[in-house]
Amino acid sequence: MRVMVLIKANEQSEAGEMPSQELLTQMTAFNEELVKAGVMLAGEGLHPSSKGARVRFTGNERTVIDGPFAESKELVAGYWVWQVKSLDEAIEWVKRIPSPEGTPDGEIELRPVFEAEDFGEELTPELREREARLREQTEASA
Repeated sequence: MRVMVLIKANEQSEAGEMPSQELLTQMTAFNEELVKAGVMLAGEGLHPSSKGARVRFTGNERTVIDGPFAESKELVAGYWVWQVKSLDEAIEWVKRIPSPEGTPDGEIELRPVFEAEDFGEELTPELREREARLREQTEASA
């Protein structure tokens, strides 16, 4: 199963503060472990919400809202996409994420990624084929 691991923002990440060299070193080592174990498919940190935007949909109307956004605890500061056997395995990996002394408290959210089989009969063979072609094109251009 694929799992998206969402690293929640905090005051420091929303202020644009960069992690310490110690944390970067530890996170690089952790990412290397994930890659060696065949778990990590993708992962990146995100700029603070002050550099982002939201688009709100109301019927056919679209409203652009520029950052920053309130409630930093609800924002995402980074993510991974992992390939794991179970949610329990992903949780065990999350428990190993480095947090050196002085690192702000944080929260990580884990969410299973929908797979084609999760959609049942509504995802017809034709739609499955189209989806597979899109995935191939996306991977080829990555």
